[in-house]
Amino acid sequence: MSETASHTHRMPGAHIADPAPLGLAGFALTTFVLSTVNANIVPQALVGGALGAALGYGGLAQFAAGLWEFAKGNTFGATAFCSYGGFWISFWWLAEHDLANLGPDGHKVVGVYLLAWAIFTGYMSIAAMKVNMAVLTVFVLLTITFLALCIGWFDNVSTGWIKLGGYLGLATALVAWYTSMAGVTAFTWGRQVFPVGAPRE
Repeated sequence: MSETASHTHRMPGAHIADPAPLGLAGFALTTFVLSTVNANIVPQALVGGALGAALGYGGLAQFAAGLWEFAKGNTFGATAFCSYGGFWISFWWLAEHDLANLGPDGHKVVGVYLLAWAIFTGYMSIAAMKVNMAVLTVFVLLTITFLALCIGWFDNVSTGWIKLGGYLGLATALVAWYTSMAGVTAFTWGRQVFPVGAPRE
């Protein structure tokens, strides 16, 4: 095969390293830190400690991973990482600037915000069925996490529901970290060291 023909049939973005482990790691760490607050493992007053991670790692790094997924021709990865990067940036903005000024019905605004993300994550879970079981598990757990937090905020900031959402978020973060680790080690070891499960047929 000629050099020209080989170049013509090269996969888009083949020269770019897999950005998924970065995106998953950024999502996992930020979710883990915030979920320790939601689960009341650390005091609510320490939520500010999650904001730096939300902007820099969960937000900007994950959004960048999504752009690299676009370059690689991965519609699913691009949509997921850019969207959740945007989620964390918008969460940072909401918590840093607006949450205290939403008024007595502000909890309903946050509830709608979380409901919208639950809907998005729910339909992304359908697409994730064709990726692998580890990614699907992340999306299913995240959908349930958003729903629990959504109910908690609609219920005038119910500590029980938000605490449940916090523990679900911790489980989501651990699975996302595992999936990131599986991707990184598959590259460095040259084989799949940690199984991620075949996609559903």
